[in-house]
Amino acid sequence: MKKALIHMHLAVLLWGFTGVLGRAISLDAPALVWYRMLLTAVFMAVILTWRRQWVKVERRDTMRLAFIGVLICLHWVAFYGSIKLANISIALVCLSTASIFTSILDPIVNKGKRDPKEVALGSLAIIGVYLIYRFQQFYGLGIACGITAAILSSVFTVFNKKIANKYPARTMVFYEMTTGWIFITLLMPVLIYYVPGTVIFPRSVSLTGKDWIHNDWLWLVLMSLCCTVWAQSLALSALKKLSSFTVTLSVNLEPVYGILLAFLFYNENREIIFNKGTNDLNWGFLCGMGLILLSVLLQMLRLLKPRFTNTGFVKEKGGID
Repeated sequence: MKKALIHMHLAVLLWGFTGVLGRAISLDAPALVWYRMLLTAVFMAVILTWRRQWVKVERRDTMRLAFIGVLICLHWVAFYGSIKLANISIALVCLSTASIFTSILDPIVNKGKRDPKEVALGSLAIIGVYLIYRFQQFYGLGIACGITAAILSSVFTVFNKKIANKYPARTMVFYEMTTGWIFITLLMPVLIYYVPGTVIFPRSVSLTGKDWIHNDWLWLVLMSLCCTVWAQSLALSALKKLSSFTVTLSVNLEPVYGILLAFLFYNENREIIFNKGTNDLNWGFLCGMGLILLSVLLQMLRLLKPRFTNTGFVKEKGGID
């Protein structure tokens, strides 16, 4: 049990670390996503072949997985765009509203009954986002990208839920990464044409020199291999021994871990807690972030009730953050 708990929190920590790596990589968001999806698909193919775990996917489900792959691709572009345009902390705070959007969208897609409490929690989160935008307008575009990433995350989570029990997570991730990579490959020429200054080639320096920390290839491989493939394996192994309560609580700590890592590696606490260029506390941002985290906490407490509790979220997530 103790080992499984360590595995689960390590997986969540690795998911949270993607924000730090996203800021460290010099590539623009679309190119970063292009490389991450390609590397993840390749790593997944190697693992599935080595372990002989290939599973045949029905044609109709292949189309569904392809659609989800496109949504994941757009989600990542928006998420890393938010990091580039604002910072890791703002991107993760915005992304933490995904569970609220999921609770609103799920009844629509899966034909369930809408819960007024979830609508109220969603409204609370939206007010929080407005306060952040109101007092951090120089990060306005980054905040917009973060909320877009949250909405897309909720959409692909809801659609993943419909087929999560039919196929192994690694099979689903492989198909989603592959189709998402094909989609963004088709879009790259358009992006390069309209935004000619887009950085598309990873920065490569000697790993033995003092500038090794600026090697994009190192961070791209770590992001794909550790934050996606390894994190997913750790989460799946932990699922076999941990309770639903423990799993749900652990997964909801992802934004917290990510923000703490941003504070540690990039000193972002100075960027967001204080007004730019001063030592005055940014009360608008703190109140907005507080409302969002409160809405997520209340939603998490609701999900931990017996009638809501399940481990489906991690299975649907598939280690793709």
